[in-house]
Amino acid sequence: MTLRERAARWALIASIIGGVSYVAAWQLHLPLALDLAWKGTGVGLLAVHAALRARGPDGWLLTAVMTFGVLGDVLLGVNFIVGALAFLAGHLVAIGLYLHNRRRTVLRSQLALAVVLVPATVVIAFLLPADRAAAPGVAFYSLGLALMAATAWTSRFPRFRVGIGAMMFLVSDLLIFARMGPLPDNLPVGLAVWGLYYFGQLLICLGVAGALEHWRQTQRLSSRP
Repeated sequence: MTLRERAARWALIASIIGGVSYVAAWQLHLPLALDLAWKGTGVGLLAVHAALRARGPDGWLLTAVMTFGVLGDVLLGVNFIVGALAFLAGHLVAIGLYLHNRRRTVLRSQLALAVVLVPATVVIAFLLPADRAAAPGVAFYSLGLALMAATAWTSRFPRFRVGIGAMMFLVSDLLIFARMGPLPDNLPVGLAVWGLYYFGQLLICLGVAGALEHWRQTQRLSSRP
């Protein structure tokens, strides 16, 4: 194992520790800066992990997705709209990554899910906030979120990692919007929001990075005389 590979491994381990342990911060009443720094360790170290494994444009796109994710995590605690825009930028980068790696053959059932997912997500998101003035902005953000999940589902990346991870991200955000309306803001909901989000990002990062590495090694072996 090279030094770079060891560093990537330890970044992943530290990310999981940071992401899982962050829930402890909720009861500690920490200063905002310290709380946000702890919150950022989870996906921030996934960005480091992705960067250490990047060997081409797609690897760096994955790094950008994770980087926008940690920016969104931190900025949400400062300004909700700015944080949401950071996440939206990450979704747009992810859409480009997934479209560049779209699956050649998509089953009708898989395509149907992707097609239905987008309008269904936007409509549900629009209906959730109790503050109806916020509904258009939520729906606009949800369009990017849903397109990200739909393109992940129809990409050639492993569906049970990247596709499921993207769906977990989507459900996490819908729960956030539901807390703006009918859903109570309590510990179980908070655990669901954070757990689905962090582990969704973890699955996306490992699924994309692992697939890119596998394809690179396969191409290297096939090019040998």
